[in-house]
Amino acid sequence: MSSFGKLAIVAMVASVSAAVATQSVIMLGPQGPALRAAKMESAAIGTSGTPASATGTSIPKSADGHYWATGNVNGAGTVRFLVDTGATAVALTPADAQRLGIEPSDLHYGANVVTAAGSARAASVKLASLTVAGARLENVDAMVIEKGLDTSLLGMTYLGRLTSFEATRKSLTLHL
Repeated sequence: MSSFGKLAIVAMVASVSAAVATQSVIMLGPQGPALRAAKMESAAIGTSGTPASATGTSIPKSADGHYWATGNVNGAGTVRFLVDTGATAVALTPADAQRLGIEPSDLHYGANVVTAAGSARAASVKLASLTVAGARLENVDAMVIEKGLDTSLLGMTYLGRLTSFEATRKSLTLHL
């Protein structure tokens, strides 16, 4: 087989692998028993006004092309999150953390993270609960980013614990 033929096969395999990886990020399959998610309350109302149900609840896409979700954190207050599947963790701005009763000056910023704005220091925190569009999870790992984060991010420490989520051109559907 010519080196061009081998290169074509490698490119095809890489293309298929990328497509499969992208699909698994967008539509997470059922999680193993080690990952526990709290039960979705069917009476809860999502940010779109759509009742949450066993089939999921939707967050509409904003005019700016992003998915914005209001989350209730620890029952202490709400935070407006930018849904970010590229964020490893739920990330809070210091202002949002403080409004929730987490004092940023008392935290240990021992982690270095890379954000869209560059490198930053972060402190690990545990959220007792986080409810977004009726999908409630408990014991959610999060980080408070010391500087450089304009808005809090709903990252994979929340999204990755859902049974699945699906992004379409019009909405993001969360399944518990």
